[in-house]
Amino acid sequence: GGMPGAGGPSTRGNTVVSALGILFNTGAGQHILKNPLVVNSIIEKAALRRTDVILEVGPGTGNLTVKMLEKVKKVIACEIDPRLVGELQKRVQGTCLANKLELKVGDILKTDLPFFDACVANLPYQISSPFVFKLLLHRPFFRCAILMFQREFALRLVAKPGTKLYCRLSINTQLLARVDHLMKVGKNNFRPPPKVESSVVRIEPKNPPPPVNFQEWDGLVRIAFVRKNKTLSAAFKSSAVEQLLDHNYRIHCSLHNIVSSFLIHSISVYCDLHTEIPENFKIAEKIQTVLKHTGYSEKRARSMDVDDFIRLLHGFNSEGIHFS
Repeated sequence: GGMPGAGGPSTRGNTVVSALGILFNTGAGQHILKNPLVVNSIIEKAALRRTDVILEVGPGTGNLTVKMLEKVKKVIACEIDPRLVGELQKRVQGTCLANKLELKVGDILKTDLPFFDACVANLPYQISSPFVFKLLLHRPFFRCAILMFQREFALRLVAKPGTKLYCRLSINTQLLARVDHLMKVGKNNFRPPPKVESSVVRIEPKNPPPPVNFQEWDGLVRIAFVRKNKTLSAAFKSSAVEQLLDHNYRIHCSLHNIVSSFLIHSISVYCDLHTEIPENFKIAEKIQTVLKHTGYSEKRARSMDVDDFIRLLHGFNSEGIHFS
Protein backbone atom coordinates (compact mmCIF):
# COMPACT_ATOMS: atom_id res chain seq x y z
CA GLY A 1 0.00 0.00 0.00
CA GLY A 2 1.31 3.35 -0.96
CA MET A 3 2.17 5.69 1.80
CA PRO A 4 2.14 9.46 1.60
CA GLY A 5 5.39 11.06 0.71
CA ALA A 6 6.75 8.61 -1.75
CA GLY A 7 9.73 10.02 -3.58
CA GLY A 8 9.35 11.85 -6.89
CA PRO A 9 7.47 10.21 -9.75
CA SER A 10 9.16 7.03 -10.89
CA THR A 11 9.24 6.28 -14.57
CA ARG A 12 7.61 2.91 -14.08
CA GLY A 13 3.89 2.70 -14.64
CA ASN A 14 2.74 6.29 -14.51
CA THR A 15 -0.99 6.51 -15.10
CA VAL A 16 -2.67 9.84 -15.37
CA VAL A 17 -6.04 10.41 -13.77
CA SER A 18 -6.77 13.20 -16.20
CA ALA A 19 -10.13 14.33 -14.88
CA LEU A 20 -8.49 15.19 -11.57
CA GLY A 21 -5.30 16.52 -13.06
CA ILE A 22 -3.31 14.16 -10.91
CA LEU A 23 -0.26 12.21 -11.84
CA PHE A 24 -0.79 8.98 -9.97
CA ASN A 25 2.48 7.31 -9.72
CA THR A 26 2.07 3.55 -9.40
CA GLY A 27 5.78 2.95 -8.97
CA ALA A 28 5.98 5.19 -5.94
CA GLY A 29 5.53 4.78 -2.29
CA GLN A 30 5.21 1.22 -1.17
CA HIS A 31 5.84 2.13 2.44
CA ILE A 32 4.85 -0.94 4.42
CA LEU A 33 3.59 -0.38 7.96
CA LYS A 34 5.72 -2.74 10.02
CA ASN A 35 5.21 -1.76 13.68
CA PRO A 36 2.73 -4.24 15.25
CA LEU A 37 1.84 -1.72 17.98
CA VAL A 38 0.66 0.78 15.37
CA VAL A 39 -1.17 -1.98 13.48
CA ASN A 40 -2.98 -3.01 16.68
CA SER A 41 -3.76 0.57 17.54
CA ILE A 42 -5.36 1.18 14.13
CA ILE A 43 -7.44 -1.97 14.52
CA GLU A 44 -8.60 -0.88 17.96
CA LYS A 45 -9.62 2.57 16.68
CA ALA A 46 -11.57 1.03 13.81
CA ALA A 47 -13.87 -0.66 16.36
CA LEU A 48 -14.36 -3.64 14.05
CA ARG A 49 -17.40 -5.90 14.36
CA ARG A 50 -17.73 -9.62 13.58
CA THR A 51 -20.31 -8.82 10.87
CA ASP A 52 -18.24 -6.13 9.12
CA VAL A 53 -17.20 -5.99 5.50
CA ILE A 54 -13.97 -3.95 5.41
CA LEU A 55 -12.63 -2.10 2.39
CA GLU A 56 -8.84 -1.97 2.70
CA VAL A 57 -6.98 0.26 0.26
CA GLY A 58 -3.24 -0.28 -0.08
CA PRO A 59 -2.87 -3.48 2.00
CA GLY A 60 0.83 -3.78 1.12
CA THR A 61 2.15 -7.09 2.42
CA GLY A 62 -0.92 -7.55 4.60
CA ASN A 63 0.20 -6.86 8.18
CA LEU A 64 -3.07 -5.09 8.88
CA THR A 65 -5.12 -7.32 6.58
CA VAL A 66 -4.33 -10.56 8.37
CA LYS A 67 -5.17 -9.07 11.78
CA MET A 68 -8.50 -7.75 10.45
CA LEU A 69 -9.43 -11.06 8.80
CA GLU A 70 -9.40 -12.67 12.26
CA LYS A 71 -11.99 -10.18 13.51
CA VAL A 72 -14.45 -9.52 10.67
CA LYS A 73 -16.69 -11.25 8.14
CA LYS A 74 -14.79 -10.13 5.05
CA VAL A 75 -11.95 -7.89 3.84
CA ILE A 76 -11.98 -6.52 0.29
CA ALA A 77 -8.38 -5.44 -0.33
CA CYS A 78 -7.58 -3.13 -3.26
CA GLU A 79 -3.94 -2.91 -4.30
CA ILE A 80 -2.43 -1.33 -7.41
CA ASP A 81 0.82 -3.33 -7.32
CA PRO A 82 0.35 -6.91 -8.62
CA ARG A 83 3.54 -8.12 -6.87
CA LEU A 84 2.12 -7.21 -3.48
CA VAL A 85 -1.19 -8.85 -4.34
CA GLY A 86 0.68 -12.10 -5.02
CA GLU A 87 2.51 -11.83 -1.72
CA LEU A 88 -0.72 -11.25 0.19
CA GLN A 89 -2.41 -14.16 -1.55
CA LYS A 90 0.47 -16.49 -0.56
CA ARG A 91 0.25 -15.29 3.00
CA VAL A 92 -3.33 -16.48 3.55
CA GLN A 93 -3.33 -19.48 1.18
CA GLY A 94 -4.37 -22.69 2.86
CA THR A 95 -5.45 -20.94 6.07
CA CYS A 96 -8.99 -20.54 7.36
CA LEU A 97 -8.73 -16.81 6.56
CA ALA A 98 -8.39 -17.30 2.80
CA ASN A 99 -12.13 -17.41 2.07
CA LYS A 100 -12.71 -14.15 3.95
CA LEU A 101 -10.33 -12.18 1.71
CA GLU A 102 -11.29 -10.72 -1.66
CA LEU A 103 -8.45 -9.13 -3.64
CA LYS A 104 -8.92 -6.45 -6.28
CA VAL A 105 -5.98 -5.29 -8.39
CA GLY A 106 -6.12 -1.76 -9.76
CA ASP A 107 -6.41 1.97 -9.21
CA ILE A 108 -8.95 2.69 -6.48
CA LEU A 109 -9.90 6.02 -8.09
CA LYS A 110 -11.02 4.21 -11.24
CA THR A 111 -12.83 1.43 -9.40
CA ASP A 112 -16.46 1.43 -8.35
CA LEU A 113 -16.38 1.01 -4.60
CA PRO A 114 -18.05 -2.17 -3.33
CA PHE A 115 -20.46 -2.22 -0.38
CA PHE A 116 -18.51 -1.94 2.91
CA ASP A 117 -19.12 -1.09 6.58
CA ALA A 118 -15.75 0.46 7.34
CA CYS A 119 -12.68 1.46 5.37
CA VAL A 120 -9.01 1.25 6.32
CA ALA A 121 -6.49 2.84 3.97
CA ASN A 122 -2.82 3.67 3.68
CA LEU A 123 -2.63 5.93 0.62
CA PRO A 124 -0.05 7.69 -1.53
CA TYR A 125 -0.20 11.45 -1.07
CA GLN A 126 -1.19 12.19 -4.68
CA ILE A 127 -4.56 10.49 -4.36
CA SER A 128 -5.44 11.50 -0.79
CA SER A 129 -7.86 14.28 -1.66
CA PRO A 130 -9.80 12.64 -4.51
CA PHE A 131 -10.03 9.45 -2.46
CA VAL A 132 -11.53 11.25 0.55
CA PHE A 133 -14.29 12.74 -1.64
CA LYS A 134 -14.88 9.48 -3.45
CA LEU A 135 -15.49 7.96 0.00
CA LEU A 136 -17.67 10.79 1.29
CA LEU A 137 -19.92 10.86 -1.77
CA HIS A 138 -20.22 7.05 -1.77
CA ARG A 139 -23.65 5.50 -1.12
CA PRO A 140 -24.89 3.60 0.79
CA PHE A 141 -23.26 5.20 3.85
CA PHE A 142 -20.47 3.41 5.67
CA ARG A 143 -19.84 3.69 9.41
CA CYS A 144 -16.30 5.03 9.50
CA ALA A 145 -12.95 5.21 7.74
CA ILE A 146 -9.55 5.01 9.42
CA LEU A 147 -7.05 6.58 7.05
CA MET A 148 -3.29 7.05 7.13
CA PHE A 149 -2.12 10.31 5.54
CA GLN A 150 0.88 12.58 5.27
CA ARG A 151 0.89 14.66 8.46
CA GLU A 152 0.19 18.00 6.78
CA PHE A 153 -2.71 16.58 4.76
CA ALA A 154 -4.20 15.12 7.95
CA LEU A 155 -3.87 18.45 9.73
CA ARG A 156 -5.65 20.23 6.88
CA LEU A 157 -8.57 17.82 7.17
CA VAL A 158 -9.10 18.71 10.83
CA ALA A 159 -8.10 22.41 10.65
CA LYS A 160 -10.54 24.87 12.24
CA PRO A 161 -11.56 28.30 10.88
CA GLY A 162 -9.01 30.98 11.66
CA THR A 163 -6.03 28.58 11.74
CA LYS A 164 -3.18 28.62 9.25
CA LEU A 165 -3.92 25.28 7.55
CA TYR A 166 -7.67 25.88 7.19
CA CYS A 167 -8.56 25.60 3.50
CA ARG A 168 -11.15 24.39 1.00
CA LEU A 169 -10.23 20.77 1.77
CA SER A 170 -10.95 21.38 5.48
CA ILE A 171 -14.39 22.88 5.02
CA ASN A 172 -15.51 20.47 2.28
CA THR A 173 -14.58 17.49 4.43
CA GLN A 174 -16.17 18.98 7.54
CA LEU A 175 -19.40 19.67 5.65
CA LEU A 176 -19.80 15.97 4.87
CA ALA A 177 -18.16 14.27 7.83
CA ARG A 178 -16.89 14.35 11.35
CA VAL A 179 -13.10 14.17 11.30
CA ASP A 180 -10.75 13.33 14.19
CA HIS A 181 -6.96 13.16 14.33
CA LEU A 182 -6.28 9.85 16.11
CA MET A 183 -2.50 9.58 16.28
CA LYS A 184 0.84 10.51 14.84
CA VAL A 185 2.89 7.79 13.20
CA GLY A 186 6.61 8.47 12.87
CA LYS A 187 8.42 7.57 9.66
CA ASN A 188 10.42 4.82 11.39
CA ASN A 189 7.27 2.70 11.65
CA PHE A 190 7.47 2.05 7.90
CA ARG A 191 9.81 0.07 5.73
CA PRO A 192 11.33 1.84 3.82
CA PRO A 193 10.80 5.00 5.90
CA PRO A 194 8.98 7.75 3.95
CA LYS A 195 10.37 11.29 3.81
CA VAL A 196 7.61 12.79 5.94
CA GLU A 197 5.70 12.07 9.13
CA SER A 198 2.23 10.52 8.97
CA SER A 199 -1.02 10.67 10.91
CA VAL A 200 -4.07 8.48 11.30
CA VAL A 201 -7.44 10.16 10.93
CA ARG A 202 -10.97 8.88 11.54
CA ILE A 203 -13.74 10.06 9.20
CA GLU A 204 -17.40 9.43 9.97
CA PRO A 205 -19.82 10.55 7.25
CA LYS A 206 -22.75 12.65 8.46
CA ASN A 207 -25.88 10.59 7.99
CA PRO A 208 -28.24 12.07 6.97
CA PRO A 209 -26.00 14.40 4.94
CA PRO A 210 -26.46 18.19 5.19
CA PRO A 211 -29.27 19.48 2.92
CA VAL A 212 -26.84 21.03 0.45
CA ASN A 213 -26.14 20.37 -3.23
CA PHE A 214 -22.42 19.50 -3.07
CA GLN A 215 -21.64 20.74 -6.61
CA GLU A 216 -23.11 24.17 -5.75
CA TRP A 217 -21.42 24.21 -2.37
CA ASP A 218 -18.01 23.41 -3.85
CA GLY A 219 -18.52 26.09 -6.53
CA LEU A 220 -19.10 28.74 -3.87
CA VAL A 221 -16.31 27.60 -1.55
CA ARG A 222 -13.84 27.43 -4.45
CA ILE A 223 -14.46 31.13 -5.26
CA ALA A 224 -14.18 32.18 -1.62
CA PHE A 225 -10.95 30.23 -1.01
CA VAL A 226 -9.00 31.29 -4.12
CA ARG A 227 -7.76 34.15 -1.93
CA LYS A 228 -8.82 33.07 1.53
CA ASN A 229 -7.48 36.28 3.11
CA LYS A 230 -9.52 38.61 0.88
CA THR A 231 -12.94 39.86 1.92
CA LEU A 232 -15.76 38.10 0.10
CA SER A 233 -16.74 41.42 -1.41
CA ALA A 234 -13.31 41.56 -3.09
CA ALA A 235 -13.23 37.84 -3.98
CA PHE A 236 -16.49 38.14 -5.91
CA LYS A 237 -15.31 41.14 -7.94
CA SER A 238 -13.21 38.95 -10.24
CA SER A 239 -14.48 39.17 -13.82
CA ALA A 240 -14.27 35.39 -14.27
CA VAL A 241 -16.55 34.91 -11.28
CA GLU A 242 -18.99 37.56 -12.50
CA GLN A 243 -19.14 36.00 -15.97
CA LEU A 244 -19.79 32.53 -14.55
CA LEU A 245 -22.55 33.73 -12.23
CA ASP A 246 -24.11 35.92 -14.91
CA HIS A 247 -24.22 32.93 -17.27
CA ASN A 248 -25.74 30.69 -14.55
CA TYR A 249 -28.25 33.41 -13.63
CA ARG A 250 -29.51 33.70 -17.20
CA ILE A 251 -29.90 29.92 -17.43
CA HIS A 252 -31.74 29.95 -14.11
CA CYS A 253 -34.04 32.69 -15.35
CA SER A 254 -34.82 30.93 -18.61
CA LEU A 255 -35.56 27.70 -16.74
CA HIS A 256 -37.90 29.60 -14.48
CA ASN A 257 -39.57 31.55 -17.28
CA ILE A 258 -37.97 34.84 -16.46
CA VAL A 259 -37.65 36.61 -19.79
CA SER A 260 -35.93 39.81 -20.78
CA SER A 261 -37.84 43.08 -20.74
CA PHE A 262 -37.41 43.30 -24.52
CA LEU A 263 -39.77 40.35 -24.97
CA ILE A 264 -42.13 41.63 -22.36
CA HIS A 265 -42.71 44.91 -24.19
CA SER A 266 -43.41 43.10 -27.43
CA ILE A 267 -45.78 40.58 -25.88
CA SER A 268 -47.57 42.52 -23.20
CA VAL A 269 -49.70 39.53 -22.23
CA TYR A 270 -46.71 38.01 -20.50
CA CYS A 271 -46.33 40.85 -18.08
CA ASP A 272 -48.14 39.16 -15.24
CA LEU A 273 -46.50 35.79 -15.75
CA HIS A 274 -42.83 36.70 -15.71
CA THR A 275 -40.24 38.42 -13.65
CA GLU A 276 -38.08 40.37 -16.01
CA ILE A 277 -34.32 40.74 -16.27
CA PRO A 278 -33.97 44.53 -16.75
CA GLU A 279 -31.99 45.73 -19.79
CA ASN A 280 -29.30 47.32 -17.63
CA PHE A 281 -29.02 44.27 -15.35
CA LYS A 282 -25.61 43.88 -13.72
CA ILE A 283 -24.77 40.65 -11.93
CA ALA A 284 -22.02 42.45 -9.96
CA GLU A 285 -24.60 44.61 -8.17
CA LYS A 286 -26.80 41.63 -7.39
CA ILE A 287 -23.82 39.73 -5.94
CA GLN A 288 -22.79 42.61 -3.70
CA THR A 289 -26.40 43.05 -2.52
CA VAL A 290 -26.57 39.39 -1.46
CA LEU A 291 -23.23 39.69 0.37
CA LYS A 292 -24.48 42.78 2.23
CA HIS A 293 -27.87 41.31 3.12
CA THR A 294 -26.35 38.10 4.43
CA GLY A 295 -23.74 40.08 6.37
CA TYR A 296 -20.71 38.42 4.72
CA SER A 297 -19.38 41.28 2.59
CA GLU A 298 -16.43 42.01 4.86
CA LYS A 299 -15.88 38.45 6.10
CA ARG A 300 -12.95 36.33 4.87
CA ALA A 301 -13.09 32.66 3.91
CA ARG A 302 -10.26 31.79 6.30
CA SER A 303 -12.50 32.51 9.30
CA MET A 304 -15.89 31.20 8.06
CA ASP A 305 -17.27 27.84 9.14
CA VAL A 306 -19.69 25.37 7.56
CA ASP A 307 -22.79 27.16 8.89
CA ASP A 308 -21.57 30.48 7.47
CA PHE A 309 -21.19 29.00 3.99
CA ILE A 310 -24.57 27.24 4.19
CA ARG A 311 -26.23 30.59 5.04
CA LEU A 312 -24.34 32.36 2.27
CA LEU A 313 -25.22 29.70 -0.33
CA HIS A 314 -28.86 29.91 0.70
CA GLY A 315 -28.72 33.70 0.35
CA PHE A 316 -27.38 33.43 -3.20
CA ASN A 317 -29.75 30.64 -4.24
CA SER A 318 -32.82 32.47 -2.99
CA GLU A 319 -31.86 35.32 -5.35
CA GLY A 320 -31.48 32.91 -8.28
CA ILE A 321 -27.66 32.89 -8.21
CA HIS A 322 -26.17 29.40 -8.68
CA PHE A 323 -22.67 27.96 -8.62
CA SER A 324 -22.83 24.73 -10.57
